[in-house]
Amino acid sequence: MSDAPDSLIPYDEIVQEALRAVVGRVLGQVAAGGGMLPGTHHFYITFKTGAPGVDIPQRLRERFPDEMTIVLQNKFWDLRVEADLFSVGLSFNQIPSTLVIPFSAITAFVDPAVDFGLQFQAVVDDEAEPVEPAENDSPEQADKPAVEGADDGSNVVTVDFGKKK
Repeated sequence: MSDAPDSLIPYDEIVQEALRAVVGRVLGQVAAGGGMLPGTHHFYITFKTGAPGVDIPQRLRERFPDEMTIVLQNKFWDLRVEADLFSVGLSFNQIPSTLVIPFSAITAFVDPAVDFGLQFQAVVDDEAEPVEPAENDSPEQADKPAVEGADDGSNVVTVDFGKKK
């Protein structure tokens, strides 16, 4: 049995970039609509806090040294979307904060109102220490799979291209 040759075209990177553009387009439509989410839509956005270009308050970086999930639902402000990143105002423990998140740092985007989700392949450092799960998810979300293992007929798209070593 022969292995397929390595591609000289980075298909996995192209697909990842295209799917992250979906997130940008959705957030851009919300921002263009005055920052109001239509209907019951709300978003869970997970991102790598140490990724290049991520700008979050130091207290959040200390609390979430690897990955963090934010919720855009009722109380967010100043949503701004650019070609390669977005920024948003959120309150953490009643302290207003502005977060700047490049689309390349996003590892998951979920809209549970319509059972839609995208999961992105994260660039993993082989020497990184194991990370505990994020502590900022709401308790009601712990019972239902937001993205991983969603074999329940949901509209979750998982992109995972295996790399040959």
